[in-house]
Amino acid sequence: MAFIGANSFAQSNSEAKVIHLDDDSFKEKVFDYEKGGDWKFEGDKPVIVDFYADWCGPCRKIAPVLKELQKEYGDAIQIYKVDTDDAQKVSAAFGIKSIPSLLFVPMKGKPTMAQGALPKATFVKAINDVLGVKAPN
Repeated sequence: MAFIGANSFAQSNSEAKVIHLDDDSFKEKVFDYEKGGDWKFEGDKPVIVDFYADWCGPCRKIAPVLKELQKEYGDAIQIYKVDTDDAQKVSAAFGIKSIPSLLFVPMKGKPTMAQGALPKATFVKAINDVLGVKAPN
């Protein structure tokens, strides 16, 4: 019985996918930046938001790392991608001036922004320290 449970958990992890957001879906799933006021997270699990552009070399470099992390962490976190060329309102609301910019959003508390093509180990540390989610075994 334990083996079947472990197998189905691994399967659900492999189905977890990075999701692309636009200006409107960001408001629904992360934060309604047009309302202003205090930070109010709209999600049901910790998230990482990758602000990127298709033409950005460092953004392309971290894309497979983010996909790998989403599969490894499964349903414990959600990784979103926001194309700064297409989603200009949310990018402006967060003051995105260089990419990749990464927004780490815990369930409670304020989000934290990081910039640059971070190595996987740095993502794992931030997921643990900022999002409060332990690395899967």
